[in-house]
Amino acid sequence: MTRTVNIIGAGPGGLAAAMLLANEGVRVRILEKALVPGGRTSTISTPDQPGAVGGFKFDLGPTFFLYPRVLAEIFAACGRDLNREVELIRLDPQYRIVFGAGGEILATPDPERMEAAVTALSPADAGAFRRFMEATREKFERFAPFLEQPFESWRDLANPDLLKLVPMLKPWKSLDAELGRFFSDERIRLAFTFQSKYLGMSPFRCPSLFSILSFLEYEHGIFHPVGGCGAISSAMARIAEDLGVEIHYGEPVESMRFEGRRVAAVRTAAGEYEADATVVNADFARSMTRLVPDRLRRRWSDKAIASKRFSCSTFMLYLGIDGRYDDVPHHTIYLSKSYRENIIDIESRHSLGGDPSMYVQNACVTDPSLAPEGMSTLYVLVPVTHRHPNVDWRREALRFREVALDQLERVGIPGVRERIRYEKMVTPDDWQDDYEIYKGATFNLSHDLGQMLHMRPHNRFEDLDSLYLVGGGTHPGSGLPVIYSSARITAKLLLEDLARRNGNGRIGREPHGAPRARKAGQLL
Repeated sequence: MTRTVNIIGAGPGGLAAAMLLANEGVRVRILEKALVPGGRTSTISTPDQPGAVGGFKFDLGPTFFLYPRVLAEIFAACGRDLNREVELIRLDPQYRIVFGAGGEILATPDPERMEAAVTALSPADAGAFRRFMEATREKFERFAPFLEQPFESWRDLANPDLLKLVPMLKPWKSLDAELGRFFSDERIRLAFTFQSKYLGMSPFRCPSLFSILSFLEYEHGIFHPVGGCGAISSAMARIAEDLGVEIHYGEPVESMRFEGRRVAAVRTAAGEYEADATVVNADFARSMTRLVPDRLRRRWSDKAIASKRFSCSTFMLYLGIDGRYDDVPHHTIYLSKSYRENIIDIESRHSLGGDPSMYVQNACVTDPSLAPEGMSTLYVLVPVTHRHPNVDWRREALRFREVALDQLERVGIPGVRERIRYEKMVTPDDWQDDYEIYKGATFNLSHDLGQMLHMRPHNRFEDLDSLYLVGGGTHPGSGLPVIYSSARITAKLLLEDLARRNGNGRIGREPHGAPRARKAGQLL
């Protein structure tokens, strides 16, 4: 008998899980609220509008694509080659960092040039880049396997091989303190710790483990997918459909039907869909509080979810620009002169400062296809507090827009206001109300020690039967490579469970479109 799986959401985790499950012979159905695939990793394509110019394309969310190994292995498991399906351009420089405290650095994957750039900014830190890379390479190589397996209880922490790594991982240290072992100049430390923002966290609270993030950038590169990161989602959706996956766009899930503690079906405006298992790829906290009655959630009740620590949010401007900024790198990061105060504003005061840090993508310097000829796009992201009573975005949005545009002048992008031909603004209110993100916390649950590994919602969701999770809200956490890894973990668990229920190791029809059949659960 063919087994059926419903997946709620066509984000990167849901698409990757769908590919892996369909390739193993499972009938997969994705129910997606939006009209395009990708969730937050989708493309905003601007139509012609009165008073605005069309033809601009922006990534809605992630613009950094790094460590493609995990996704390449998922493609290979389905008989596809990532590099044939999507054109990836490795960036050099990877990004430019402008320090509000003075100075800047062009981050490059070339070790000798990067060592020279660090030394030029801080002579006292000569040789530190090489030492950081050597030490962190060993940390990553030894810990990475644990990010590719489930953690379902504290007993999983008792793995002798993991316990041996504790002195190296130093879970008691912050990321900033860990980088202090290598770099004396605070600006250089910030250059290697701002990546904690990928997790929505401060480097002063983020666990030292995550020094592997900046290491991955320099060791394996930062890539631009031609067409943007949304082009990867589109390729995954196309491959999933080739493998037999049904994708229902414009059909949000409105409720679930339960048989005891088991999810038996999901309901949309179009009808009810029964399945042997359900995978939630939607925002964890938002989907649980909206779709699952509180009485059915033991560990993750509404009260428990509300008590958790959530990431920051982001204030976004997507700007279609008349003309180009060809002297501005693809990625630019501005780190506020009062970086620590900026972090306190976001995480503790829940207020908006006057000199916020920010990120700007000038993608057309690499990929002119994202704008009409002679024009370009600017993607502006400012980390801000998640939704909080201290900030009323109905009153603050337009004022803060002016702050963000002023910050562009600080990073050498002048005269933007008079060149805007298209504009879209997204605030934390919009992230919650339009994109169904709890508190507008765009990076989901924070990644502090009390919310990692088995303390995060489990891939095989512990509160309900036949319900599984993928995405940034489950183990291993946020960030595209990690989300793809979550899909691989979840698909493996789900396949094992389906095979166990069948009793004969078979879960349904022969794999659809794969070059050869594999046993259930044998993904790679």
